[in-house]
Amino acid sequence: MKTIYYNGAVYTGFLPLAEAFVVADGRFCFAGTSQEAKSLAEDGDFCVDLKGRFVCSGFNDSHMHLLNYGNVLQGAQLAGRTKSLADMLQCLREFLENHLCREDAWLIGRGWNQDFFTDEHRMPDRFDLDKVSDKVPVCAIRACGHCLVVNSRALKILGVTEESRQPEGGKIGTEHGRLDGRFYDNAMDLVFEALPAPGREEIKDMLLSSARELNTRGITSCQSDDYGAFQNVSWREVNQIYQELEQSGQLTVRVCEQCNFTNTADFAEFVKEGNHTGTGTDMFRIGPLKMVADGALGARTAYLSEPYRDEPSVRGLPLYSQEALDEMVSYAHSQGIQVAVHAIGDACLDRVLHACEKALEEHPEKDHRHGIVHCQITRPDQLEKIARLGLHVYAQGIFLDYDSRIVEDRVGKKLASSSYSWKTLMGHGVWVSNGSDCPVELPDVLAGIQCTVTRRPLDGRGEPYLPDQAFTIQEALDSYTICGAQASFEEERKGRIQPGMMADFVILERNPFETDEDKLKDISVLATYLGGKRVF
Repeated sequence: MKTIYYNGAVYTGFLPLAEAFVVADGRFCFAGTSQEAKSLAEDGDFCVDLKGRFVCSGFNDSHMHLLNYGNVLQGAQLAGRTKSLADMLQCLREFLENHLCREDAWLIGRGWNQDFFTDEHRMPDRFDLDKVSDKVPVCAIRACGHCLVVNSRALKILGVTEESRQPEGGKIGTEHGRLDGRFYDNAMDLVFEALPAPGREEIKDMLLSSARELNTRGITSCQSDDYGAFQNVSWREVNQIYQELEQSGQLTVRVCEQCNFTNTADFAEFVKEGNHTGTGTDMFRIGPLKMVADGALGARTAYLSEPYRDEPSVRGLPLYSQEALDEMVSYAHSQGIQVAVHAIGDACLDRVLHACEKALEEHPEKDHRHGIVHCQITRPDQLEKIARLGLHVYAQGIFLDYDSRIVEDRVGKKLASSSYSWKTLMGHGVWVSNGSDCPVELPDVLAGIQCTVTRRPLDGRGEPYLPDQAFTIQEALDSYTICGAQASFEEERKGRIQPGMMADFVILERNPFETDEDKLKDISVLATYLGGKRVF
């Protein structure tokens, strides 16, 4: 039995647009004209009039944190309350009044950004959060996920004092010799280790709720970093939960796991248990070794080659030594396992490129598809090296909504002039996929496409940042479909509406090719299909 979709504007991965496609047994079996599609109809087949709507392959968010997003959805939503410090604190108070119940529970929120505060021009500190509660431990995580702040009650529970040792690759914040309640990058583990562990059913609920949210955005696949979501939940348990959700038919997003490990010994144990890139099914599979090598630009913890222009006393935080990076990347590569490394600052990128180059010299391999996650602050020599090494780039076009406002202030005009240069990389033959890094940003694909095409904030204010780096509509769509599939070695199975591909597709209210570029974000997702079955 087939389903014939006709009278549409269908982007198959090629132009011009087709009019129709046919689905059978969860796969596409035809794409072409409406007349041709209808001629394939047999008794018992269904015919669906698309009424001129636009259809393309299901979107693929090539780097995000599905489990962490589900966890964030259960906490205080600070992203919508970050126009002032006062409103952020009020959001936490309201959540405390309405939600907290367990005796050992912490009040947790995520999404603040001090650059948006209109009443204060600083990060929140412990004393601000003390105004929310002096009895309940409070933790407020910055939007980027590379900095958090806790109240005095939490500091007491943690046992952290001014004499506590600074962790490698992190920082416990102090001001005027006193703890300010801020924790940066690896230091945040001190807080996360103290949080109560969620149960298996809670984790399932988190994954299902975040998957449903992705479906509403037209997303049918994601490449997700989940092993670090909870310090006290093992990778084995995460894998088992995904497998149980798949077996029960509840999982509505295909997940390629970006496997986050921080040392070679733990990763080697993972590999010895049979986990390699590509292990698994079309619904849940093992992807690359994922490493986080520095911090974030907004928190000034991305590791730069020069001091921050707006805070010359810092250069950011490298989270690994060169030796440690070399060791882990080389080990993964020697085992035939793909690697994806978070690198935002250019000094961090130097280290990552060195590690990749060393691994490839030791064990030459053409189709390794090792990649750089984010790839934001870059120099021209690094862009050329990324291409020469054949690396993949996992970009986040949506980051331009905020970063285009701050990048020159943070890193200076010279570095800013060659950063977020994903179009240049594409011109060098580099595959550039797109994503959200959710929950850093919402998994809003149409908003990401708009930023990628306009190179401006979503509100349209200001001049485009490096307009020569703007993607075309087709390139932007491909970055969320074809290129995402290429990143995970799945380009023969998904990413296009072509015979033999899995029938994952999204129906949009309007045709992006015929929409003003400043209104792309306003296009509604009407329906999302996974393997030919409607999931939204």
